[in-house]
Amino acid sequence: MNAEHWIDLTRHPSTRTESVRAIQVRVRRSANSELQLTFRLDGDIRRILVPSSSAPRIGTDLWRHTCFEAFIQVQGQPAYHEFNFAPSGEWTIYALSGYRSGAPLADEAMRPHITLHSTNSRLDLEAVVRLDTLSAIHSRAFLRIGLSAVIEASDGLSYWALRHPADKPDFHNPDSFALPLEPPVR
Repeated sequence: MNAEHWIDLTRHPSTRTESVRAIQVRVRRSANSELQLTFRLDGDIRRILVPSSSAPRIGTDLWRHTCFEAFIQVQGQPAYHEFNFAPSGEWTIYALSGYRSGAPLADEAMRPHITLHSTNSRLDLEAVVRLDTLSAIHSRAFLRIGLSAVIEASDGLSYWALRHPADKPDFHNPDSFALPLEPPVR
């Protein structure tokens, strides 16, 4: 049995864009330890700067350009993981022991599966993460999830998230991990 949610991301009020009308994310957590995230961007895709496709690989500084992100935290724990998914197929995973305290993980075994579909008015990026590669606990624990996007367009950068608790965009703020995910029913 799957737990599934569709959620609207909101643009941080300090950023502007006419290129993006909306961003939604569908979240599905399955009993087989998969977390499937579908980011849907509606807008003028021709004005969005999308990195060229490449072979799936670990990237660097993906958050400086069009990138979709997920933050995964076991409820009640300060540690969390940050996933960056680029439309190019590149990805980065960070292990953080607390607020912005950590480093990237260079483990190909943790590679998310990323697919991209695009038209002139919509871009869908799907990422599948294996929770059991993070730890055995992640598969069966109550999780708090943060979802966000950095969109680089011809009219500038915009920052999107479930919640913006600060004056400046800060996806690492624990208050932005606003989606609770119960353990799947087995």
